[in-house]
Amino acid sequence: MLARLVCMGAGDFTEESKQMFEKDLNIHDIKEIRTRTTVYFGVGAIQKIADIAKDLKGRGINKVIVMSGRNAYKSTGAWDYVEKALKAEEIGYINFDKVTPNPTTHHVDEAVKMARDFGAQAVIAIGGGSPTDAGKSVAILLEYPGKTASELYEFAFTPTKAAPIVSINLTHGTGTETNRFAVVTVPEKDFKPAIAYDCIYPLYAIDDPQLMVKLSPNQSRYVSVDAVNHVVEAATTKVMSPYSITLAREVISLVHKYLPRVNANPEDLEARYYLAYAAMIAGVSFDNGLLHYTHALEHPLSAVKHELAHGLGLAMLLPAVIKTIYKDRAHVLAEILKPINPDLDGDPSEAYQAAKSVQDWLFSIGITSKLEDEGFTADDVEKLTNLVYTTPSLSGLLEVGPSGSGRDIVEGIYRDSIKPL
Repeated sequence: MLARLVCMGAGDFTEESKQMFEKDLNIHDIKEIRTRTTVYFGVGAIQKIADIAKDLKGRGINKVIVMSGRNAYKSTGAWDYVEKALKAEEIGYINFDKVTPNPTTHHVDEAVKMARDFGAQAVIAIGGGSPTDAGKSVAILLEYPGKTASELYEFAFTPTKAAPIVSINLTHGTGTETNRFAVVTVPEKDFKPAIAYDCIYPLYAIDDPQLMVKLSPNQSRYVSVDAVNHVVEAATTKVMSPYSITLAREVISLVHKYLPRVNANPEDLEARYYLAYAAMIAGVSFDNGLLHYTHALEHPLSAVKHELAHGLGLAMLLPAVIKTIYKDRAHVLAEILKPINPDLDGDPSEAYQAAKSVQDWLFSIGITSKLEDEGFTADDVEKLTNLVYTTPSLSGLLEVGPSGSGRDIVEGIYRDSIKPL
């Protein structure tokens, strides 16, 4: 084999010599590749908050609002470091600790009023994706007096500026600490839109695995599957690039290898490290490749049922999404799903086999729910489908989906997700 490669001329390489995913790429299609946020990553990275606070002070920032949930920011130990750093630099702070999973526009508006009254000039978010997404929203609205969170998430204006954001990440799934996206629910309308603006890239982020060991078993599963969904979608949109595909291969390999270790031992720091790394680069992957059906269809699920974990909603939809898009992205999917099913060859006829193997993998890691188990029935499909098409921003996800934006695609995925394949 080596001798053959040495003897090959440039013209001797054929379609067969390519890696599988390369067959689905057009080299004349110009891609935009993004990396922006400075991330401090690794066990003990929380100590870098001292340097971050010093930099904020050097930028003339004297007051901040801290966005968090009720407990995790303290129980993980993160707050001890943050408070000490802020006091050392004589930066005043106020804490909004009411952010919940699937945060709402009400939370954001309340926090904005608190921040304005206090005179906050920057935002520090401590938690999973929800505090950071809510924090990004607050950061925008601090720069736009008179605007509300509903106006922001119903696209009544287009922001171009935001207060500086620092994201201290306590989960390994969301990726929001490295990208320009944020999601907040408009509860009055069952809308859960996503925004994406350059002004909300965090200035700094901290990913410290030692802050993640207290995640519950289900949280660990759900956030990790969120990362897997990010890359499956980012690698298969109409705007996917070699970069998003390369990251997808790595993310799925790492989650497949290390999530069982965390399931067995939640305090396995090495496993948490690599799951955190997978989640971080998954955030970069979809910052570049964007998202499509799984996220577009999950947002109505957790907008209607606020208690539904985002990662669980994604897990219930993922097999049906793979079954739907396999014919359009067979080579890419066969490549990135190798850790889960090494027998995939990239033949469109493998669609059911690929989808079933992903479902079996989800079951094996402890995620066995389908939509019917969470209270959804076939009677809900029409309402959910309508929300996909009426929620601001979700149509944009459908438009980059590899199989088109037709209503039949959306309804089919929902119906295939009610029960196991």
